[in-house]
Amino acid sequence: MQSGVAVIMRDPRVDKWADVLVNYSLEAKSGERAVISADIEAMPLVEACYEKFLIANVYAELFLTYKGLSETLFKYGSDEIIATTPPGLRCAVEQCDLYLGIGADANLKLLTNVPLKKQSLAAQARSSIVTSLLQRYAAKQVRWVYTHFPTPGAAQEAEMGTKEYEEFICTLGFLNEANPIHHWEALSSKQKAIINFLETKKELHFKNGAGTDLHVNIESMKWVNCCGKINFPDGEVYTGPNLNAPDGGVNGIARFSFPTLYRNVEARDIELVFEKGAVTRAKASKGEDFLKEMISQDPGAKFAGEIAIGTNYHMQRITKNILYDEKFGGTFHLALGKGYPQTGNTNESALHWDIIFDLRQNGSITADGELFFKNGKFLT
Repeated sequence: MQSGVAVIMRDPRVDKWADVLVNYSLEAKSGERAVISADIEAMPLVEACYEKFLIANVYAELFLTYKGLSETLFKYGSDEIIATTPPGLRCAVEQCDLYLGIGADANLKLLTNVPLKKQSLAAQARSSIVTSLLQRYAAKQVRWVYTHFPTPGAAQEAEMGTKEYEEFICTLGFLNEANPIHHWEALSSKQKAIINFLETKKELHFKNGAGTDLHVNIESMKWVNCCGKINFPDGEVYTGPNLNAPDGGVNGIARFSFPTLYRNVEARDIELVFEKGAVTRAKASKGEDFLKEMISQDPGAKFAGEIAIGTNYHMQRITKNILYDEKFGGTFHLALGKGYPQTGNTNESALHWDIIFDLRQNGSITADGELFFKNGKFLT
């Protein structure tokens, strides 16, 4: 799967991956218009997806990114240029029927020494594109999916060999199976049963042995079944906290045992205290200054935009890639910042930072006082 290496034959699992993305995740139909926004390191998958779109008689427009140019942008670009929303991509996102995002990181430490203020400007520049995509998705005007292609840099961050990392991702995505789509459809059915239970509840209470004791109001919020339709690989059910509730939606303390990366900055042992929906105290054993800066970057960053339960039990280790780690079966995560309109949470922020904690050891979730999740497993 590695890019940047001359190959004669494409890994057949890449074609399976493309088939899932185009024909299952996006449900591409003849005559539709698609946008492929991808990092250049992901070219094997980009090419395979482009082929699948053409076979489905879908017009696909490609927006390729070379992350190495970001280093140049931050070095020589003015704040005004850095803060400019890419007009071509924005226009395409506002008009397309299908959106496919493919990330790939050759060097995860590329922006380590770039001032966070400049990185925030760039994030805000793309925030309007993300907002437009989410609003159009909530209105059923566009279908979208995001995936991440393996690179040696990502494998190194996950402390795996390159081939080992590829196998890991293929296992998560059922790409070693004869019919991956069949497995995703089965997971969808299992998660629908979980959602049927949760959508009648008003409050979730999370606890674990590390000291987490968090109450989240979910009254009248919508749950989303993540079964390979929005992210790939996938495996979670999520909603948004009801920030308009009298209690503010989120109250208590959350202590996170897993390390996490955001903008390629690592944070460990994060502890967040919520009062009436907002973070009132934040600390970490590593990356605390960065954590506080992210939370203070705009008014919405201190509020939670998402609450979710991981359901992919093929996950056996943390990779520091949030696309995979947030799906870890036996965990729950919350996202600080931007909410998803389709859940009913309309919190606005340039931040969307998913932070995970483990429920496998002395962990539990109750819904309106009913225990339904214990030590990393569903009881219902």
